[in-house]
Amino acid sequence: MLPQLLGAAGLAALSAAALLVARRLRLRRYYDQLPRLRLGPNKLGVSAVISPVGASILELTVPDAQGKPVDVVLGFERASAYALTEGTPYFGAVVGRCANRIAKGRFSLGGKDYQLAVNNGPNALHGGPDGFHRRVFQAERRATGDGGEAVVCTYTSKDGEEGYPGTLTVTVTYELPAELPELRTTITATTDQATPVNIAQHTYFNLAGHDSGTVLDHSVMVNASSYTLVDPDLIPTGEVAPVEGTPFDFRQPHSIGERIGELENGYDHNFALFGLDRNARHVVRCGRATDTPRLAAEVTEPTRGIRLRVLTTAPGMQFYTGGFLSSELPGGKGGARYGRFGGFAMETQAFPDSINQPNFPSVVLQPGEEYNHELIYHFGLASDEPAAAGPV
Repeated sequence: MLPQLLGAAGLAALSAAALLVARRLRLRRYYDQLPRLRLGPNKLGVSAVISPVGASILELTVPDAQGKPVDVVLGFERASAYALTEGTPYFGAVVGRCANRIAKGRFSLGGKDYQLAVNNGPNALHGGPDGFHRRVFQAERRATGDGGEAVVCTYTSKDGEEGYPGTLTVTVTYELPAELPELRTTITATTDQATPVNIAQHTYFNLAGHDSGTVLDHSVMVNASSYTLVDPDLIPTGEVAPVEGTPFDFRQPHSIGERIGELENGYDHNFALFGLDRNARHVVRCGRATDTPRLAAEVTEPTRGIRLRVLTTAPGMQFYTGGFLSSELPGGKGGARYGRFGGFAMETQAFPDSINQPNFPSVVLQPGEEYNHELIYHFGLASDEPAAAGPV
């Protein structure tokens, strides 16, 4: 009876739908059986869990003021969600080949025009719909010389992937020192053709615990006197403006919620770090603004008493307060539903859309060069004196 009711076209559509469901189930099983690589806990109670899917940070657990362990990063319960979720928030992932937005997904390089896969209205965001966040890295655990541990993730992005030129070889190393309360990330890349490279780590934090509500009470300091202005689509205009007299002035600590009402969707803006402004293009080389990681931001949370310091060698940092997060998104860790402003990200990076902005530092990586981006998440207590985590 069913064939007669549906007809040939209906049966073909039903068969195609069944094949799609079966393929998705196979993919889900594949991703979910991938290893979860644990680091720690170290001597100070810090531990992390890394997934090969997107070289993602699944868990990052630190002690609070009472010594109780707190998982401070948002994430999905299952590894498959990191790869298959439509409208992904990029929980914990490494994003690239170019993080942030490229206007209309277009750029010119070496006399040739390129059209990228777009996934943010007319623009390309975080490497495209199938960027690094959905790719499976080769991942292995290693010991480090100081008695700590590391997870090394490698991926080869082929020429033409998501529209980018050249084959790019990427290595992401997460290191947990034995006797420091921090997780270190080093991202390197080499290419066989000139190509834009801007790779970022996209972890969302809630220092009261990943499932504890909004982050509006977190106090934030950002080591930046300038930020990049954007149009309504969050594409930079090319102007680097002073933060003074704006809601973007975090040179002295302010709570996230204090001035967030002045912005339609909260903070989702790039800060020019370390006093960089229009001179940045003369300073940055192969992704680095400094030789060693410097203090980019400090965040404290009042109830658990946890402090996070973000150090980096990158010239910029996208401060995002989760204005587009929705509690409708299923699959959070332990059944968590992460609502609007439920987490913040501090994505150290090159300036957005640099490939189309001649006044911004270049993001073009040439054969024979190495892209290098260092990032440290250093933890402590709000009551402590700042801990030494590298030059600041």
